[in-house]
Amino acid sequence: METLIEVVKLLFPLVTLLLGSGLTYAFAVKAKRDEAALKNREEQYSKLLVKLQGFVGATANAKTKREFFEEQYKGWLYCSDEVVEAINSMVQLVIDNHGKAPDPEAGRQAIGNIVVAMRKDLRGGTKLTYKSFRYTDVIG
Repeated sequence: METLIEVVKLLFPLVTLLLGSGLTYAFAVKAKRDEAALKNREEQYSKLLVKLQGFVGATANAKTKREFFEEQYKGWLYCSDEVVEAINSMVQLVIDNHGKAPDPEAGRQAIGNIVVAMRKDLRGGTKLTYKSFRYTDVIG
């Protein structure tokens, strides 16, 4: 019996060390993977945000809109549900207006909601609303 106790006393630190090392490694790998995924989403959201200019003011144009929709399709792989829904709302607004400019406030809300949803996804939350996002046309 004493031999068993001695063996346990010898093995316990070794088992604890192995278990601790394994857990530390697993958490480090997960943290690194999460960090890479966040960086990727940030880069992709940045592309979407730039392409949103195709729907706003003097920068509105068909080429940038097409590029936005190309990025949007890729977004199904990485966007949060809230971002997808916000983009879908903006797309529906465009469809409902049959190519004509929508009500400026509705358009501002649709685009602002996309930006706020992206911000929430990247930062975990925000106190800002769609009204906080302002796009300014810069004229030459």
